[in-house]
Amino acid sequence: MPRTRAPRARLAVLGSAAQRSASASYSSRTRNALTRRAVMGVLVLLSLALITVYFRESTGGPLHRTQGVGASILRPFEVGVERIARPFRDVYGYFHGLAVARSQNAHLRSDLERYRQLYIQNATALHDNVQLRQMLNYEQGPSFPADYRPVNTRVIAGPPSQFEQQIVVAAGSNQGIARYDPVVTPAGLVGDVTKVFSNVARVTLLTDDQSAVGAMNLRGASGLVRHGASPGGTLILDQVTKDQVVYRGDRVLTQGSLAGGLPSIYPRGIPIGTVTHVGQSDVGLYKDIQLKPFVDFTSLESAIVLVPKVRSAQLP
Repeated sequence: MPRTRAPRARLAVLGSAAQRSASASYSSRTRNALTRRAVMGVLVLLSLALITVYFRESTGGPLHRTQGVGASILRPFEVGVERIARPFRDVYGYFHGLAVARSQNAHLRSDLERYRQLYIQNATALHDNVQLRQMLNYEQGPSFPADYRPVNTRVIAGPPSQFEQQIVVAAGSNQGIARYDPVVTPAGLVGDVTKVFSNVARVTLLTDDQSAVGAMNLRGASGLVRHGASPGGTLILDQVTKDQVVYRGDRVLTQGSLAGGLPSIYPRGIPIGTVTHVGQSDVGLYKDIQLKPFVDFTSLESAIVLVPKVRSAQLP
């Protein structure tokens, strides 16, 4: 029996000790929390009191003097810290500025590209608007042939070579265009349609070696405009007899008829070019006359096809 009672006594003693230890620890934490709160309250009240006194006293008061002494003591440390921190701050500022500059450079490049595209679009629109106005002024002007209606079109293919003087325009039989219809610009005569498809047509230029146009100047001299000796944009006024009067600078226009009074496919009065040279030889039958065309055949972008309002039988 004594052996069974001894362990129970020890357990009771141990249990009572554990209870007293837990109670003491809880009481200690409570006292520490109350102490911290009391110290915090005292510090807050002291701070409020010092701030109140500081603002109420004069600039020569003890708190102001204490502040000045503290600032004087701390000034060397502030200078030292400033000197130590300045290189790091400068390095940070450099890299930060570099990052900002790169970002701004990317934005500026993007803006520049956008404005460049807008400029190209506006310049193209302005160019097209100028051409359309010129066509409209020509179509509404007194020099436009009365018996024709205009078909405005774009040039979609230029001459493939200087020896083959033909272009392709974006209009065809669906727009009423037929073979031999004259083609002009507001500047002057371009040529005539030689092949027609549904929505495109081939135009043979005035500078082609197969072209010939009955022409005259305002003095009454008449002849045939043909391509010049060299390929490209040179023209000659051929078959002008020596008794006819032609001077340098004369304007040459379509005559509206051919030799013997035969009708021409070109209406009368369309500008062709300006006389740049007039000469004659003793043995030749005709004058030697060279022209500079009004139309720049190397940079054609648009054209006007003259479609007869009343179409007669086609020429062979």
